[in-house]
Amino acid sequence: MNFILLTQSSGPIGVVAKLLGYIMNGIFFVIDKIGLPNVGLAIILFTIVVNLLMMPLTIKQQKFSKLSAKMNPEIQAIQAKYKNKKDQDSMMAQNQEIQAVYAKYGVSPSGSCVQLLIQMPILFALYRVIYSMPAYVTKIGNTFRVLADKIISVDNGNFLQNSGIDSIASTVSAYGKSMTNGNLSNGIIDVLNKLSSSDLATVAEHYDLANLTYEGHLILSNETTRGLIDNYNNFLGLNMGDSPMTLIKTAWAAGAIGIVIGAILIPLLSAVTQWINVKLMPQQNTDGNEQANSMAQSMKTMNMLMPIMSAWFCFTLPAGMGLYWIAGSVVRSIQQIAINKHIDKMDFDEVIKKNSAKSSKKLEKMKEAQERMNAYANMNTRSMQNKANIKSSMTDAEKEEAMKKATDYNITSNAKPGSMMAKANKVREYNERNNSNNKNN
Repeated sequence: MNFILLTQSSGPIGVVAKLLGYIMNGIFFVIDKIGLPNVGLAIILFTIVVNLLMMPLTIKQQKFSKLSAKMNPEIQAIQAKYKNKKDQDSMMAQNQEIQAVYAKYGVSPSGSCVQLLIQMPILFALYRVIYSMPAYVTKIGNTFRVLADKIISVDNGNFLQNSGIDSIASTVSAYGKSMTNGNLSNGIIDVLNKLSSSDLATVAEHYDLANLTYEGHLILSNETTRGLIDNYNNFLGLNMGDSPMTLIKTAWAAGAIGIVIGAILIPLLSAVTQWINVKLMPQQNTDGNEQANSMAQSMKTMNMLMPIMSAWFCFTLPAGMGLYWIAGSVVRSIQQIAINKHIDKMDFDEVIKKNSAKSSKKLEKMKEAQERMNAYANMNTRSMQNKANIKSSMTDAEKEEAMKKATDYNITSNAKPGSMMAKANKVREYNERNNSNNKNN
């Protein structure tokens, strides 16, 4: 599968990613100014900010879950009442009674879905921003662009595309679409950003990138100085651009046991924190509802599989993605505890009473509007009937005279001053006066 990272899409996800990219760029700008230009730290702060921005949606979703748990027994009772009744009248009556319950509690049947639909593009855009930092963080992108310009000046990236090294070739195949699709510089940056440390060192040696600088700082590390890219990616001794699997292999060969332990902890912590996050989520009451029980069982299975799947993904994806999942789960868990306390303090009986009052007022307004429409329709019907009665009682001469008057009125009233119609009206009026004078004489 090919990805275009620096060439941003024009779809809805691309628009959301661009907005989130401004946030990430702002965060990196601030931590760079205080001397901590680090991708790992930026990801953690970015995750906190975005989750705080999404907190109102999360609270609404949790309130919906609590209200759903309270109203489900009433809905189940209605469904049991019409269980064996499949005729159209019974189905309509069932739907009306269920709608009345939703109105009473002030929620919509699609309320939870709406919250998820709003959050989904945000979540997809989050991955896009974190997975392709040079595309959204100006300083990181500019740093890589110095390397890309040097590579283009040497052989237009020919070595990257024909190196004969399997790991480099697979990276180019997965992320280098822009190299042959209109933007060579962006494509090279995409590839450099996804190369492992050892592969990047191979590319740097071939193109003699060791002495290149950006804003007076060395870009790539050497024996005595750590370069900007290593400073960006190094978080607690782990390179956020390498996958934990790669880190384990290289660190084990070098005898760096601390890095091996850190690389193993990333997928393990991702799974554990996600599991805790799931446990903190409010569980819906499904007593007596076979369909709800089936859905709850499926959800339970999915919730158990997701932490395991995230652990596997974290082994193979860059460590920065694993750090994002850990940070996100921790932030959501803290949020969930705070939201649960907030919701537990709410008087839901009072909330239901207010929602019920709002629903009653809304129904009254709808009823009044319907009554006005019915009254207006009746008035129009009577008016049309009266006109028909009057017309039927008129003689042919009276009908002809009425038609002539209506025609004269339309001709006269619709004529604009100075128009041909207005001039024709004046001629007609002049002829009528002359005919009248001749008759009198």
